[in-house]
Formats: sequence, C-alpha cells, structure tokens
Amino acid sequence: MTCEGFLVKGPSGPLVVPLGSSVVLPCYVDEPLPLKGLKVIWVRTDVNTLVHVYQDYESRSEAQYQDYRDRAHFFTDKIKYGNFSIHLENIRAEDKGFYRCKVYTEHESDETLVQIKAVEHLRVSGYNHPLSAYVGEDVTLNCSVDSHIPPEEIDEVSWRKTDKSEIIQVLGFEKNKIVPSDERYRDRAEFFTPEISKGNFSLRLKSVRTEDKGVYMCHVNAGNFSANTTAVLEQLGFSRLHIIVLILCIAAFGSALLLSLLWYQKTRSPNTNPLSLQMSVVSVPNVVMFFAFLFWGVIEGFLSETVACCAHYFLRPLLLLWTAPYTEHFPGKRKTAMHCIVHLQYSLFTNVVYSVLFKSFWEKSLRYEESDRVLITILFGIMILISIVNIVFSLAELIRNKDGRMRAVLDLVSDIGHDVLPPLQLIFLFYAFGAASGALFVVGVFPLFLTLTRYNWKDACVEKLECLRSVRRAAWLSFMIAVNAIMVSSYLIALKKEKDCVGWVCVAAFLQGLWGIVVVKHSFDDLDLPFRHVVCLIGSVGVVLVNSVALMTELIMKVVNGERGIEDMRKVVFSTECLFVSCVLLLTIFKPLIKKDPRHLQNEVAEIPHNLSNQNGEMRHLRDADEQEMDEMDETQPDSELQE
Repeated sequence: MTCEGFLVKGPSGPLVVPLGSSVVLPCYVDEPLPLKGLKVIWVRTDVNTLVHVYQDYESRSEAQYQDYRDRAHFFTDKIKYGNFSIHLENIRAEDKGFYRCKVYTEHESDETLVQIKAVEHLRVSGYNHPLSAYVGEDVTLNCSVDSHIPPEEIDEVSWRKTDKSEIIQVLGFEKNKIVPSDERYRDRAEFFTPEISKGNFSLRLKSVRTEDKGVYMCHVNAGNFSANTTAVLEQLGFSRLHIIVLILCIAAFGSALLLSLLWYQKTRSPNTNPLSLQMSVVSVPNVVMFFAFLFWGVIEGFLSETVACCAHYFLRPLLLLWTAPYTEHFPGKRKTAMHCIVHLQYSLFTNVVYSVLFKSFWEKSLRYEESDRVLITILFGIMILISIVNIVFSLAELIRNKDGRMRAVLDLVSDIGHDVLPPLQLIFLFYAFGAASGALFVVGVFPLFLTLTRYNWKDACVEKLECLRSVRRAAWLSFMIAVNAIMVSSYLIALKKEKDCVGWVCVAAFLQGLWGIVVVKHSFDDLDLPFRHVVCLIGSVGVVLVNSVALMTELIMKVVNGERGIEDMRKVVFSTECLFVSCVLLLTIFKPLIKKDPRHLQNEVAEIPHNLSNQNGEMRHLRDADEQEMDEMDETQPDSELQE
C-alpha cells in the first residue's frame, strides 16, 4: 500500500477540559497509511516536552516524559485505520497548552496542532459501578466535589433523573438552600446535610421503588465552570412487601374459590342455613384484597389509586350482602335493611372519593382567588354533611328501624340528598379543577332540575299513563342512563387536566352505579333481585379473581420491566365493578320480564284497564263487609247497647 500525500486533521477548535477528567486529543487521516516506516510523535510545544511516540509498529512508552507516563495512551488498535489520537487521563491544571501531532511515512510527513485552552478547576466524582437494591430499601448515590472552590461558592448542585424523554428534578441545592424535589421524590430524597460543607453532595434515596431504576446525574455549577457525574441504579428485585402482596392476591384468589365451593355444597343440603358461610364468602376475599392494595400503595401505588381501591374493597361486602340470599335474618324489615346497606356504602365511598379530590385541589389552590377557595370549601362541606346525614340515617335504619319524628326528618334529608348530591359534585369539580364555564355550569345544574322534578314512577305511569310495568321501568332506566351519562362525561371534562383522569372517570362511573341502585329503591316498592345465588357468586368470586390476577400481573411487570402496564389499577377494579353493578341494576329493574311464570305478562296487561275499577271494587267490598257486620250486631245486641 502506498500513499502519495496525506493531510493530518485535528479538532475543530480549542478544548476545554474539566479538572481531573480525561480527554481525547484528536489526530487522524482520512485514508489509512502504510504501517511500514510509520512514525507518530506527540509533543507539548510550549514547554518542548515529549508526550508519546509510536514507531516500528508499537507504542514507545519509555520515550515519554515522566509527567505523561501512564497518563497518555495511543489507541493502538486504531492506528492501522489512520487514527493517531491519544487519550490523556487525570487532567491537571498544568496540562493547559499546545500539543503537536506529527505523522511521518517513508516519503512524506504532516502535522496538526491541538490546544487545551482551559482546565476547569471543578472536579465532580461519583461511584463508577452500577448500584442495586431491593424495593423498599435505602440507597446512596455518590457525588463528591473535589475543587479549589469552597462549597459556599458553589452556585448550584442538582440531582436529575433521565426518564425516557423526561428529565425529573430529584433534589437540588442552590445558594446554600435545599431546593424541593419533584413530588415523586418528595420526602424520599435528601442530602447528607452535615457533609455539604465538605463538598459531599451525595443523595440518599429512601424506600426505593421500581420506577426509581435508571440513570441519575449530579450536575454542579460554580462560576463559569460546570461538571457532573452519573450514578446508575440497576434493576430492582422483589422486596418483602412485594412478596406479601403476591401472597395476599393468591390468598384472595384461593379463598374466593374455596369458600364459594363450600357455600354451594351447603346450599344443596336440606334444612341448612348457610348464612355464616355466606358472610365469609362476601367478606374474607375482599378484606384480603383490601390489605393487598394497602401494601401495594406503600411500595408502588399513588395516593388516589390506593385510597380509592382500599376504600372500595373495605366497603364492597355491603353491596354483596344486598345481592346475597339468606339475609332474612338481618335486623329490621329485609327490604329496608338491604336498601340501607347499599345507601351506607354509597355515602361512605362518596366521602372518601371527594376527600381525596379536595386534597388534590387544595395542593394547587394557591393560584385561586380567596373567594373561589372559600366557595369550593363550602361546597365540599355541604357534600360531606349530606353524606354524613345519609350515613346516620342508614345506621339508624339498620340498628333500630323504628318510626318517629327524628326518623322522619332523617328520611326527608336523605331523600333530598339523593337528588342534590350528584349536581353538587359536578359544580364542585368544575370550580375546583378549573374547567368551569357558563355552558358547563348549566350542564352541572341540569341534573339538579331533573332529579328534583322526578315523578313518582309507579303512580305516574300506572294511574295516569296506564302503561305496562315493563314500560315504566324502561322509562326510568332511560332517565337514569341519561343522568349518569351526563355525570360521567362531566367528570371527564372537569378532570381532563389531571394525570389520572381515566382512573377518576372509572371511579365516577361506579359511584353513579351505586347512586342508581339507591334511587331505584326509592322509586319502586316492588323490586327484588333474581338469581341471587348466581349474582352473589359472580360478585364475590368472579370480580375478585379478575382483580387479584390483574394486581399480580401489574406487580410482576413493574418489578421485571421497571414500568407499570396498566398504570392505574382503578381502570381494572372499577371497570369490572361497573359491569357488575350494571348487571345487578338491570336484573333488579326487569325482574318481572325474566320470571318463569308465562302468565305474568297476561296478568300485567289485564291489570291496567281494570286498575281503577279494581280499586272501586275494593271499596264496595269494604262497604258490604261493614253493612254485614252492623246487621250481625243488630241481631245479637239490645237496642240500648247499639245506641250507646
């Protein structure tokens, strides 16, 4: 291989190198040169010092000046490709200057000049190897500033995490003050405060989560200088709490199947009362899932997700008791008791949901006017007060179930609460989360008008319109679908700027389903739930199985991949509950249409044209009975007694 003329190239401009770091001094040609007779000499020109030499197919380290020995190296395996750069390590302040790279062949030579213009007097060092830890443990990310600049003259130190395209501010130190971190690291990231005066800006990350996996950079600014170091947190393994959550999910799964089989076998035995076993079926798996979501919230979940799922599974047995058979032994009349159970769950869950929403509003309320904050707080207080009255009424009905003036007052307030609570919730949402406008405010008030002008569906349809029982129930269902559709879509509009908007909409849909059950029990007196055994098993077993498997899958994906698949467990939990509640509501409303007796429709049709005449016949029957009783008294008693 021959070379007729070549051009040695270097960097495009002077180099600025941090103190203590490494730098590559570029020197290369576009076409490879023959190795025979090749000689490369690097010289420090300003002090006439030999930096390094390549000759006779090898690096000649013995020719180096003492200051560059073991610090300056050729990329020996790259020389055959025309790369004659050297790697200069552990940059010192005195390394600033000019370096000449001169390349000789058997026939020609050429050279380039490299300048280290400045050596930044700021050195930041960390830990070179990746770190690993179990979830829930604490880990320390090292960042030490070794500099001639005193710590009090350091302008800024910031720890940042690169998460895909997003840069997350983990913790900062600026002008001798600690800068608050991103909410994901709040109360979990901290400096070793006594060590700051020594230039130690290491970061302690407490209660490590799986999403903490990644690359962290400690960036330091001091005057015109800046430097950084990185720390890598590797994939994290299962912690004890992760294993506990997995065990709880498996326990919920297994207990739901086992108890349901035992309950089914006992119901097939004659003269048995499986009420105690039924109570275990509707309570044990849900209590286990409550603790599973509680621990999930500690290690991986966020506040709104954890609170909503825990509250739901804590209160869920109330809904299942309403769907379950063998509840005639409950205190009070069965209809009243079962209605109050669902009413109690709706009121308690409403308090929990809107308490979390109010907390979210309060965290960002500083941008609101004082009058708006007061108004939103008053709306929240009214909603909580209505829910508390409903809770007191439901508990009073369940425990004592007696008539009286206080019961009548509570009943009246409770009825009003059913109607005004949904529109009050919308008004609160629109004002609290900045989505209010004239049109949306009207949408929020519209359900108030509809619910306050509700007809007595039985009297209005049967006596005035003379319609079939199925028709009046279909009309009521259409009305409820319209109101609930307005409510859920309004949640979507009001919370569209929130990160967990979809999760909140799923919660709202379930909450409206409970509200529908409560209202339908007020609107119709002749309602009951068919297929109670099947419905109770689906709710107690099927829904729990789906959610436990979903939680286990989400936990495993988070630990293995470092990312959540579903991102919000409310999407699964409350979507399945919405399906269950919708089926329960439809079965309750249209029970007459699914009766096995084929004569029921004929009786219903015959009932309508004779409705009023039947009432007149009943009056005539009562009058004839009274006349007959008076005749018997005339025959058996003297006139004086009759007159008296």
